[in-house]
Amino acid sequence: MIRLARVGARKQPHYRVVVIEKDRARNGRSVEVVGTYNPRTNPATVDLKRDRIDYWVGNGAQLSDRVGKLLAQAPAAAETATAA
Repeated sequence: MIRLARVGARKQPHYRVVVIEKDRARNGRSVEVVGTYNPRTNPATVDLKRDRIDYWVGNGAQLSDRVGKLLAQAPAAAETATAA
């Protein structure tokens, strides 16, 4: 499963996008870190390794709801950055 793992101090969340077995704890041992998400910046900073995410999805990994939304928003942000 590809989901978020919370890191950072209290009341200062920062997340890693990780590939992890579904039954492991939220911050348990992950297989691979495939990105980061910082909701505290304006706008929120999303850094994803698209090729690795596509590889894991191709091998049967499922996206969590939040990671799916981040993945859907990320191409729009990348297209606007290249157009500017």
